[in-house]
Amino acid sequence: HVQLVESGGGSVQAGGSLTLSCAASGSVRNCMGWFRQAPGKEREGVAAIDAYSRRWYGDSVKGRFTIFVDTGKTNLTLRMSGLDPDDSAMYYCAARSFVGCGFSRIFTDWGQGTQVTVS
Repeated sequence: HVQLVESGGGSVQAGGSLTLSCAASGSVRNCMGWFRQAPGKEREGVAAIDAYSRRWYGDSVKGRFTIFVDTGKTNLTLRMSGLDPDDSAMYYCAARSFVGCGFSRIFTDWGQGTQVTVS
């Protein structure tokens, strides 16, 4: 299993920026990503990155969010800019060790989440 701990959430004004981090430890992960869930809404994929640095982004965040992971796959970063109140949600770091990446894949390991509030 992979242990994931998110940090960096907080409150920001619309148009502002925020960077989320996820510290990962444990077994090898081929795919890591960020998901979010707002109250009353379904969880949605925000960004994902695989072992070849191929990236996936949700339609609503393309051009505003960027996902990075270090070479050791121990630190996953989500840089968010141009934040909008609709981006307010609990953001979760997730990982999977199996082949394949992207939001349609099953992520087996999840962090506890970090709250992002945009006003």
